[in-house]
Amino acid sequence: MKLRSTVLYLCTLLVLSCGGKQEAKKEAIAQEKSQPNIIFIFADDWGYGDLGIHGSTFCKTSNLDKMAAEGIDFQNFSVVNPVCSPSRVAVMTGQYPARQSVHGHFASVESHMQRNMPDWLNPQAPLLPKMLREAGYSTAHFGKWHLSNTHVEDAPSPLEYGYDEYGAFNLPSRLHQMHVDSTLYKTIDFVKRHKDKPFFVNAWIHATHTPHYPKEEYMQQFSNLNEQEQVYAAVVAEYDARIGELFATLKDLGIDGNTLVVFSSDNGPEITGKNKITEDNSTGPGLGTYYSVGETGGLKGRKRALFAGGVRIPFLVRWPGTVPAGVVDKTTELATVDLLPTFMELAGANLPENYQADGVSIASAIRGESFDRQKPIYWDWRFSNDRPDFWPSAAVQEGNWKLLTNDKLGRAELYNIANDWAERKDLAAENPEKLKELTYKLQAFQETLPVAPPENSFSKERETLKLAN
Repeated sequence: MKLRSTVLYLCTLLVLSCGGKQEAKKEAIAQEKSQPNIIFIFADDWGYGDLGIHGSTFCKTSNLDKMAAEGIDFQNFSVVNPVCSPSRVAVMTGQYPARQSVHGHFASVESHMQRNMPDWLNPQAPLLPKMLREAGYSTAHFGKWHLSNTHVEDAPSPLEYGYDEYGAFNLPSRLHQMHVDSTLYKTIDFVKRHKDKPFFVNAWIHATHTPHYPKEEYMQQFSNLNEQEQVYAAVVAEYDARIGELFATLKDLGIDGNTLVVFSSDNGPEITGKNKITEDNSTGPGLGTYYSVGETGGLKGRKRALFAGGVRIPFLVRWPGTVPAGVVDKTTELATVDLLPTFMELAGANLPENYQADGVSIASAIRGESFDRQKPIYWDWRFSNDRPDFWPSAAVQEGNWKLLTNDKLGRAELYNIANDWAERKDLAAENPEKLKELTYKLQAFQETLPVAPPENSFSKERETLKLAN
């Protein structure tokens, strides 16, 4: 009897143990399923007005238009710098890029020294892919990098920033390079291989940055346009078609309803130039700025300007069953620094201890719920120029008010964007108290910025140049 009782007791423990393990496994599976897949498509120099739904006069974007019809078209979304590298740093860190001393695009070490910049984004900075990987996500980066430069041979690999795998261009030649056309194809392949576990993908496409590489099949679709518009429209149409292929893949895999897809751009459209041919160190020769005829939708300014045309860009969000369909939101103020805290909240993960976010979670806005922004949006741009709309070197937006300033010029302009979407009528003289209030906030923000770049962000080449000088 004792032997039989012992056997029964041990069997009971075994069943309970197995049951406990099974319950734990079920809980883990449930947690994975509750975490949405996240795909962030970041275009390059794609203007606010380049979408069909935003009134493009010559581009066709049927798949992006459909994406908006199946989700939310946020029309008051801004990047926090008007050029590539710092705009991308804001996505990666959830902080203003000036906190990492990234004030402009990464170029040569000598130019970084002149501009008081690091040679790459410090891999010890707070980083979105690292945080999501710790939260259980498979992570990948495909497409443009430009968080260092091809000139800097000892720059860190994207793997050091929290990615499980990558394929990229605009990085040192010692690291794996990929063709600019492969970004979304690589992304689709990764999605197929990781469909059973939560994943995060940065898909940073080349379009519409120069050089342009239009395909003949798309050129033929726009043979009715003039030469400049034909090239630009063909490039836009090709990437729009590939985004459509990505959505088709999500549906075929049965994960469409658990995948958040976001589409945006790193800054406004490039200034149209005279060069018909240009060459980029990472992508080679191709068609130049003569064909850069992107549209701002009537907004003042373009790339490199802090006015709306340089920083207000498309922001489409789609997540069937969670994001309401067919919503156009022109009032909610959002910015790239908001993406990190938003994605972390949607992943059900806590932000790291002592992390200071400049952005706020916009998860409620993405779900179509009420959202009241409690933080201003700031811009720090140290390379303004004397073009008519390119003089501001700093700006702040709070509520419906946006202040643009340049202390060296002693110039400031104030706009109410609720009534003046394109920022055409300066209201500074009529609103001295609001001007004073926002000026104080902007100055207080600038006082928090570091004087020197962070450690772990310098190339060995910098020491050589210092000794040579």
